[in-house]
Amino acid sequence: MFIATNRFKVKLGSEAEFERVWRERDSYLASVPGFAAFDLCRGPQKEEYTLYISHTVWTSKADFEAWTKSEAFRLAHRDAGAASNRVNYIGGPEFEGFESVLSLTPGEKAA
Repeated sequence: MFIATNRFKVKLGSEAEFERVWRERDSYLASVPGFAAFDLCRGPQKEEYTLYISHTVWTSKADFEAWTKSEAFRLAHRDAGAASNRVNYIGGPEFEGFESVLSLTPGEKAA
């Protein structure tokens, strides 16, 4: 399993607009091989911004990398700079990728 996250520092007062953009966009993820789950998470509020992460779960790192080179990825991100999607950020998104080394489901114990 591979988990891909992007951190966003959204300026205070822009949170509702940021969430609206994500709710209204077509991500095309459901049709991508290896895609397992997506979450947009709101984190702590700091002095100048609220922290968010987008979080996708993939069957493998190769599936995630294939997504980033796909037409679906290009379509999902084509309007990112559009005026209707402008959100006040501090810096750009910060990508972090993680390969799972241990995964548990309810009732399982680590081996």
